[in-house]
Amino acid sequence: MSRRARRRKQGGAARGGWLGRAAVGLLVVGVVCAAVGYWSLKNYLHSDAFRKLLSARVSQVVGMEGEFSPFRWDGLVVDTGSFEAKGKGPMVGLYADRLRTEVNLSGVRRGVWDLDGATVSRLEVEIDARTTPATEVPITKPEPSRAVTKPAKRGWLPDEVEVKRLDLGSIAVKAFLDAGEIRAEGMRAHIEHAGGHNSYRGEIDGGRLRLPYSWLPAVEIDRARFRYRDGEVYVTDATARVYEDGRVDGHGEWDVTAGRYTFEGTASGIKCNEFLNDDWAKRLSGDASSIIMVENRSSGPVVKGHLTIRNGVLTALPVLDALAAYADTRRFRVLNLSEAATDWRWQSGSVTFENLVLASEGLVRLEGTLAIRGRELDGRFRLGLAPGTLSSIPGAETVVFAPGERGLLWSPLVISGTLDDPKEDLTERLRAAAESRMFEVIPETGERVLKFTRSLIEETQPVQKGVEVLDKAADTILREGGGLIDGILGGGSRPAPTPPPQRPPADPQSPPADPAAPKPAPSPPKG
Repeated sequence: MSRRARRRKQGGAARGGWLGRAAVGLLVVGVVCAAVGYWSLKNYLHSDAFRKLLSARVSQVVGMEGEFSPFRWDGLVVDTGSFEAKGKGPMVGLYADRLRTEVNLSGVRRGVWDLDGATVSRLEVEIDARTTPATEVPITKPEPSRAVTKPAKRGWLPDEVEVKRLDLGSIAVKAFLDAGEIRAEGMRAHIEHAGGHNSYRGEIDGGRLRLPYSWLPAVEIDRARFRYRDGEVYVTDATARVYEDGRVDGHGEWDVTAGRYTFEGTASGIKCNEFLNDDWAKRLSGDASSIIMVENRSSGPVVKGHLTIRNGVLTALPVLDALAAYADTRRFRVLNLSEAATDWRWQSGSVTFENLVLASEGLVRLEGTLAIRGRELDGRFRLGLAPGTLSSIPGAETVVFAPGERGLLWSPLVISGTLDDPKEDLTERLRAAAESRMFEVIPETGERVLKFTRSLIEETQPVQKGVEVLDKAADTILREGGGLIDGILGGGSRPAPTPPPQRPPADPQSPPADPAAPKPAPSPPKG
């Protein structure tokens, strides 16, 4: 081998040895850097600065200033006793008990701290969304705690936090509205990061919701799916149970910062006697379903919808009872409803029923509006009856009712009074019409009776027979005239007519008068 070849071989070996030593050196440096980095990361995680960073990030999500209690570490797993936050509203308080999570360092390359598998034993939230100062339910709002300032970025260390998964063992929410207090207890939740910044999706299972409305009982929550993004909660779908077999399905949204909320859904499988008061539960039965819309306005929450009743039966409604009495029929006392529906609206304790329809096919139809303010009633209706229903009441079908659509006779109807003592104006109008009509009929009745009487008098009958006929004629006039009025209108009994004077009985000792004997001559006039 030549000298030049030997030099080239020795130089190549030398370069290969240098590269190998450089690679080994870089590997050692990398290991050392990784160890130093891991030590630095772990050292930072175990510092109070990381606890303050987490406190600041959670405070930003909930819109309040809060702080974690001291951390306890086991490798990359950390647990803490509590997180407590206070705010000015609408969320005024939050308390989380016994928190635990694990830090995943893989997110450091993306510039975030990944918290994986976080759990909270119990979460309590307090909300005050009232627009006016509290009067009935006094509450002392907690003062905001000292603001937790965001720590300055420490070189290459992340300053963002992402919670991959969060499980809440028990949730309790207490919310104060102008209408009263809402309480939710016993709920469980599973929450996952939704991919976007400060965006999460979750699901709630179980729990009980108590609303401040006396007509609505506790709601048993089955499931609710939701999404959270930048202080707004969107309930994508929710199902719950009310009363015995009722079911509610719906969706809604809630702006936590502004305190605005809306909800739309449906309720079905509810019995009328479950939501009506004791008095009306005896009058109306059937299966109720309704569209429900809830909206929070500046004047307070508004709840409205469209109610439909199937298999409805209306019993002993006062105005229908009056019609049954006048028409001398029981058809109005128990009505099988072929149609029963209304638009309803609740606000500030007042309920309004608009476009209300109660109908029994071929017999009666009631249309109109009813407002209930406290216990006061204010109703404006149109009542339609089948022709011939009130034919036995003089003037009812010509003066009080008038022909209209659907082949029915229609009359206006006003409802007033209270829930305990409802009143209507139809009865008085029927009474007035019947009385007026009867006074028109009485002269005709008297003329007919007198003609009959005259024909009897003209017959060759004894005078006593004529007197008896006149007596019967007087009784007939009273019976067909005044007696008929009393019978229809339910007036008091009239005094019996005074009987005509009777001739004194003949003296049994006197001899009977001879019909053939001449009558005594009349006395001559005086003067």
